Amino acid sequence: MADRPNLVGRMWYDTVFWSSFTLFTFGFSIRRSGWNNMPRRGPVLVLANHQSMLDPVMVGLSSPRYLSYLARKTLFEQRGLAPLIRSLNAIPIDRGMGKDGIQAVLDALGQGQAVLMFPEGERTHDGAVHPLKPGVSLLIKRVNCPIVPVGIAGAFAAWSRFMKWPKLSPLLLPPEESTIAISVGEPIDPSRYKSMKREAMLEDLHQALIAQHADAVRRRRK
Repeated sequence: MADRPNLVGRMWYDTVFWSSFTLFTFGFSIRRSGWNNMPRRGPVLVLANHQSMLDPVMVGLSSPRYLSYLARKTLFEQRGLAPLIRSLNAIPIDRGMGKDGIQAVLDALGQGQAVLMFPEGERTHDGAVHPLKPGVSLLIKRVNCPIVPVGIAGAFAAWSRFMKWPKLSPLLLPPEESTIAISVGEPIDPSRYKSMKREAMLEDLHQALIAQHADAVRRRRK
């Protein structure tokens, strides 16, 4: 399987991409940086901090290639949603990112896909970048592809887990705290982590996400 969805998936992905680009540009004053840091071919593991339900779409808007997303297995049981996420090669995983989830990601990478995951394991409670889940180290030790860190800023204020509805920051009005920016960092060579202990590896990746988040904060419309 190539790193591109099937025809229906590509049509839907492109439709969502351009409609979302318009919505986020005019609704949240979104800014993107690091577009060229995303490898155009071959497998890529994309790691991002997790601020809101908007994050998968926003990272997708910052990538020049199709991304595969991790999705909870329960979503594949929903009759209306399941065909759509399958059409985009969504990867079903348990909430805890167990053995089966790790293998599913490795299989997708082996097929040349770019896979996005949020290694904090859940949306932040306070907007900060929190330590990575220990299970992520089992995956990192086994990947042989570039690892791209991505920072998201402003999405917590735009639609945190505590908000029922998103808060807009329209482009044509004075900026609010909910303006959004995405910063894509330079790829990390996975060989960096082969001999590194788990705690050091997780902290190194944690710092990479913190750095990209800080860059995204600087780039927000203010």
